[in-house]
Amino acid sequence: SYQFTSFVLMAPAELETYAFNADISQLMSLIINAFYTNKEIFLRELISNASDALDKIQFQAAQDPSKLEAEPNLCIKVTPDKDAGSVTVEDTGIGMTREEMINHLGTIAKSGTKAFMEAVSSGADMSMIGQFGVGFYSSYLVSEKVRVVSKSNDDEQYIWESTAGGTFLVWKDTTFEHGVLKRGTKVICYLKDDQAEFLESDRLKELIMKHSAFVGFPIDLRMEHRQEEEIEVKEEAEAPEKRRKVTVSYSWELINKNKPLWLRPAEGVTHEEYAELYKFLSADWEDHLAVK
Repeated sequence: SYQFTSFVLMAPAELETYAFNADISQLMSLIINAFYTNKEIFLRELISNASDALDKIQFQAAQDPSKLEAEPNLCIKVTPDKDAGSVTVEDTGIGMTREEMINHLGTIAKSGTKAFMEAVSSGADMSMIGQFGVGFYSSYLVSEKVRVVSKSNDDEQYIWESTAGGTFLVWKDTTFEHGVLKRGTKVICYLKDDQAEFLESDRLKELIMKHSAFVGFPIDLRMEHRQEEEIEVKEEAEAPEKRRKVTVSYSWELINKNKPLWLRPAEGVTHEEYAELYKFLSADWEDHLAVK
């Protein structure tokens, strides 16, 4: 006798394709083709956006504490993944609905979009991008593809994706390949082949310390630990041979654990620390003029 097993196949979520607003398309083209060496700023911008999203849900929760119920823990996580060739910046902030994804990440240009392009064409530095409210697109300095997974209290989980060719895709997340978000956003940068330095957790740690140490929410980084040891391998009828064995392990490390500058005695703060705080607060790329 034969037994028949029936399989229920989930229909793939409907992919919706949208064209980028013309100004955003032009901005992305400028970023992708820029001969700009300071590409590390992408991480600062994504962490800054994550911090803003956390500020927004915190503000909402001040009026209505139930807004935090889905995920009370407010934090930022940075995960390099060598196998996938990606860096992910995740927050438990306000998240985006489907409509907000479509509007904020592509179809409605912010007022700063054109202003930033004009500033760059007049000789301004690309690192000013955050001042114009379009820091998200700096991810294309290092990425060939960016995927954004987001969950708002007001909608289901959705995915946005673009390789920057003038269009982007949006679909409802039904496979949860990147996990189920209680609330918040994951920005996954699939890096260009020549940007592999940003897959190294030590390099990311250095950048977080340099640009994002003053963020008011905990930033956890998935650190890679490599341990090498020599072992003897004995083949049959041959002398023992020494080989290197590499063990790789991972752990989460809180990076921004220093006490904020404003809580420390003034004489214990260096010029460099003042400069970094000024740049963080002002999104300026030059040092402050003076300290009072």
